Amino acid sequence: MLFQRLLDMKSSILCLSLVLLLLIAAPLSAKDAAFDGEKLFNARCGSCHGVKGAGTGKGPPLVHRIYEPNHHADITFRWAVERGVKAHHWNFGDMPKLDGVKLEEVEAIIKYVRDTQKEAGIY
Repeated sequence: MLFQRLLDMKSSILCLSLVLLLLIAAPLSAKDAAFDGEKLFNARCGSCHGVKGAGTGKGPPLVHRIYEPNHHADITFRWAVERGVKAHHWNFGDMPKLDGVKLEEVEAIIKYVRDTQKEAGIY
């Protein structure tokens, strides 16, 4: 009986420790996701959309009021990657679809773009 109680206490302490670890790690993983988003953006999008989404001679700035969430919702960024985009706001030409970009990568890129827009006061 005493042994069973000790075993139950050890199990409870272990479960509590795991919960605390997850609660502590969650904010760290959110920060890592933003870093990953920047890294992915630079690798996948930066050559056309520029450093921090400021645009280049090849593509428009994503840190611009045209791309704020009430005008271009997150789904439009997903569609741009999946389907490409016909030029409609700028004269850079059509954006081709981007093959081989995983949904998790697209989500991290969108989060990075939205965070960068907020930093710039777009919304």
